[in-house]
Amino acid sequence: MILRSPFPEVEIPEVTLTEFVFGRAREHAERPALIDGVSGRVMTYAQLHAAVRAAAAGLAGRGVRKGDVLALYSPNLPEYVVAFHAVASLGGVVTTVNPLYTAEELRKQLEDSGAKYVVTVPPLVARVREAAEGRDLRELFVFGEAEGATPFASLLEAGGEPPAVEIDPREDHVVLPYSSGTTGVCKGVMLTHHNLVSNLAQIKGAGHDWGDETLVCVLPLFHIYGMVAIMSHGLYCGATVVTLPRFDFEHLLKTVRDYRVTFAHLVPPIILALSKSPLVGSYDLSSLHTVFSGAAPLGEELARECAERLGCAVVQGYGMTEASPATHLSTRERNKPGSVGLCVPNTECRLVSVETGEDVGAGERGEILVRGPQVMKGYLGRPEATAETVDAEGWLHTGDVAYVDEDGFFFIVDRAKELIKYKAFQVAPAELEAVLLTHPSVADAAVIPSPDEEAGEVPKAFVVVKEGHPMTDEDVLSFVASRVAPYKKVRRVEFVAQIPKSPSGKILRRLLVAREREREAE
Repeated sequence: MILRSPFPEVEIPEVTLTEFVFGRAREHAERPALIDGVSGRVMTYAQLHAAVRAAAAGLAGRGVRKGDVLALYSPNLPEYVVAFHAVASLGGVVTTVNPLYTAEELRKQLEDSGAKYVVTVPPLVARVREAAEGRDLRELFVFGEAEGATPFASLLEAGGEPPAVEIDPREDHVVLPYSSGTTGVCKGVMLTHHNLVSNLAQIKGAGHDWGDETLVCVLPLFHIYGMVAIMSHGLYCGATVVTLPRFDFEHLLKTVRDYRVTFAHLVPPIILALSKSPLVGSYDLSSLHTVFSGAAPLGEELARECAERLGCAVVQGYGMTEASPATHLSTRERNKPGSVGLCVPNTECRLVSVETGEDVGAGERGEILVRGPQVMKGYLGRPEATAETVDAEGWLHTGDVAYVDEDGFFFIVDRAKELIKYKAFQVAPAELEAVLLTHPSVADAAVIPSPDEEAGEVPKAFVVVKEGHPMTDEDVLSFVASRVAPYKKVRRVEFVAQIPKSPSGKILRRLLVAREREREAE
């Protein structure tokens, strides 16, 4: 049974992302577009649009051409937005990189994406150089100044007009974020201008028009949630976006108070802190009328608790990088606590049995399949993985299990896929297992999600030790921590005699997960 959005269809123009986002910039010319939440520095819509055009002209003068990939390896800053849209307007592709990545992790993304240029911040320049060693990196730009790197600000001073570039919105990629999807290994998600323009139109059509809002952007802009929902949609609507370079709970509270933030995009661990922390009582958060939760399921009890404490609406949505990302949204007017909401406009959904693949009815659990103009073009250089995720009829298989009630509201209940959702981040068990197996004392290993009240889930490693090679929990934890970004670290360890596997040798993580759940229930 195909479930369609209850919202009217929306018109999706055939334009580039930057044209769409800044289509009404002149109307908001003097309104603050971006505020640096640390320094208080303000960029109006007129200044931002002018900076994007100047940076595009400067990048073109440095050799950036249509189809070139530029890696953005930086925390949240107003200049991040300038760089992003400057590249997009030239027909280039932005691959966004987690600034916590190690040099090795960065190197893998640079190689896989084919990035020819990098924009970063001074503290990360050495890491970029290490990652780019032996690669044909044409130029390294930096927000600020660093020896041997081109100041990004110099691009704005180059003068001239950006070149006219012919871009096909449906075919040309604009961004290449990396996601583990449903298959474990990090892959470049090819999103076109049309994908993102479609999703912005869909978000607005689902009832989210933030023209008079002040938003806080504490979620990272390299993540699809921050990139599209906050940065792109906020600017498309004409909102003011206050950026924070990293998460600090007390600084977030201060920012909401000082800038009179009205609409906050957050994730469940932050909402948990808003519900429980005694710090909240020391700050005036009365300007806040809506908290929007995404990136991981938010339970009904916690949603109600936060709403009651803050005196505001708490709503949530659902999506994934491969869907640009939004497929389901709640609003203040149409909301059920614990639900991820209704299908967005121009989107079809199905729920299918994980065991049989057959459609299930209302109230029954099944994997969510979605189809719409926001669904990715595919995974870069991985046709087999693309075919596993998007079938021949265009259905995106999300790997998430849900049920839909009689009113069309979806409730996420489980994940068919094996990814670990640590706070807002995806952690692939296979990646951590590969790291563990490089340790000379490890004979075998498996990694699963382990429930955690604060983070949602944390990686837990089951380790088989080679005979005569004693290991401690700390040996395992420190070994992995030195080789991966902080959010990927193994947090719990259990030593076992063997790892359960299928006859073909595939790790049966579901058996380990079931064992964990049995222990919790005892």
